[in-house]
Amino acid sequence: MIRKSRARAGTRAASTRQLVYEGYGNPPEAIQLKSVNIAETPAAGQVLVKWIAAPTIPGVYPVKPILPAVGGNEGFGKVISVGSNVTSVKEGDHVIPNKSGLGTWRELGLHSESDVFQIDQNLPLEYASVFQVNPPTAYRMLKDFINLKTGDTVVQNGANSAVGKHVIQICRILGFKSVNVVRNRDNLDELVKELKNLGADDVITQEELYGRKKKFPGVKLALNCVGGRSSLFLASLLDHGGCMVTYGGMSKQPVDCPTGPLIFKDISLRGFWMSRWYDVQKTSEKRQEMYKELAEWMKSGEIVKQEFVNNRLDDHVKAIENAQNKHDKKQLFLLD
Repeated sequence: MIRKSRARAGTRAASTRQLVYEGYGNPPEAIQLKSVNIAETPAAGQVLVKWIAAPTIPGVYPVKPILPAVGGNEGFGKVISVGSNVTSVKEGDHVIPNKSGLGTWRELGLHSESDVFQIDQNLPLEYASVFQVNPPTAYRMLKDFINLKTGDTVVQNGANSAVGKHVIQICRILGFKSVNVVRNRDNLDELVKELKNLGADDVITQEELYGRKKKFPGVKLALNCVGGRSSLFLASLLDHGGCMVTYGGMSKQPVDCPTGPLIFKDISLRGFWMSRWYDVQKTSEKRQEMYKELAEWMKSGEIVKQEFVNNRLDDHVKAIENAQNKHDKKQLFLLD
């Protein structure tokens, strides 16, 4: 529901609430819930978006916004109205941010046309709210670095992360085998069962990786989000001409690589950041093609829905604290 109020000079304004970063400190303390008025009618080249849902997990990014800034890098919304000269979206379209940093923790947003990107409006909320980062990250890493063929093997650490689970499912869909490394834990059997239900061929612990207790021939691609010792042993599994792609560093340790495979197997090391991929695309064709394929897999159920804990803006302190401290389920703001 859009709350209207009088703006100066007799124009109409819409009242909206948003979560604003006032500083770079601890998010639960630095973020404030504020009410602001925005123009009800978009200017030329602008779109008015009713944001519907946005995940709450805080991240660390190389570029910090100028403060104060509305939080939220992901989410989806519905276009309420468009200004003149807008051609890429229309009223009723569902959209996501065109790139990170737009600020989705708000009920309404007045944005430039270039700030948003249209997605399939039949995509259920659980998929649409996290459509921008994790599924595309898995998709691009499997598509862009090695020409994988049916039966080839992909190995990854952090396999129980959101990206990791998408890697498992896309490997299953495309006919690749996946070897998945996870940390040992009390509920390991339960986690192994969950990942195998998604399509994992093998699930091993870090200790099993370090102990070289299992052999995995034909590994063409390794996906690393941990770094340190884990990346060293992950790279050692690569076959001739294989590639290790690093997209995270959860251990906060440098990426290590074994000298022997680097020289004698001619393996390569690459880095990947989804935001950078979006930035360098000169046209929208690859992005549209990727979104179309991902949406089809999601609507058919080949990629399963994530489980969320739903929150309202009023509960932002608790939601953000849970996002920082509890990692079994993703926290989601319902904004509609």
